[in-house]
Amino acid sequence: MRCPFCGEQDTKVIDSRLITDGDQVRRRRQCQACEERFTTFESAELVMPKLIKSDGTRVPFDEQKLTSGMQRALEKRPVSVEDVEASIHKIQAKLRATGEREIKSRLVGELVMDELRKLDQVAYVRFASVYRQFQDIEEFSKEIDRMRHHAPQDTSPQDSLKKDPPNLNTAPKHREPSS
Repeated sequence: MRCPFCGEQDTKVIDSRLITDGDQVRRRRQCQACEERFTTFESAELVMPKLIKSDGTRVPFDEQKLTSGMQRALEKRPVSVEDVEASIHKIQAKLRATGEREIKSRLVGELVMDELRKLDQVAYVRFASVYRQFQDIEEFSKEIDRMRHHAPQDTSPQDSLKKDPPNLNTAPKHREPSS
């Protein structure tokens, strides 16, 4: 690291500390030539991979497009903003964890469907119907049957809907966001 005071390249690290939940390192350095001290910050450069669309074109990852697609599927569904944001962060982390510079856009769609399946089954079917381009009611029915056979073992609020269908004559209950 070059000294910002004299330009000398020979500096030594005096102290290092993790900051911002361990995502960044703060280093105190001292120049070997002028003995001035200065602070540097080091963090990982996390670049999202480019997406290869089905027609072969390559586009940059667009977090806004991911967010709007999930929000559209979850519109008027009882899912908290925090849960949606957590799912978006999980998807991004999985994409970064591939270590690839380019990935097929289909992987993003599959990851979104996995997260939506965990958040809300209705939102999942909404998204799947557009993503998989369902043509008729039979395709919806097949997807719902597939969901029933591959349902997660934990009990979520949506699981209770299978056992006790809601009374359609009453207003739906909305889950309050957790604080």
